[in-house]
Amino acid sequence: MADAKNWLQATKDYINEIKLEMRRVSWPNRKQVENTTAVVIVSVFAFAGYFAIVDAVLSKGITGILNFFTK
Repeated sequence: MADAKNWLQATKDYINEIKLEMRRVSWPNRKQVENTTAVVIVSVFAFAGYFAIVDAVLSKGITGILNFFTK
């Protein structure tokens, strides 16, 4: 029974600490969120394009090498 009370008190203390910590968090405003979201989306497409080009070049190169040695 004492363990259950200790666990319950520890859980309450933990939740209260989380609430206090969340009050200290500095949240970004809407404009900051929009800007960083745009940067992430543009970056994802840029990296996707880059990797598509690298994949195509490597694929053609490996296919050429394999064709050369299998003839």
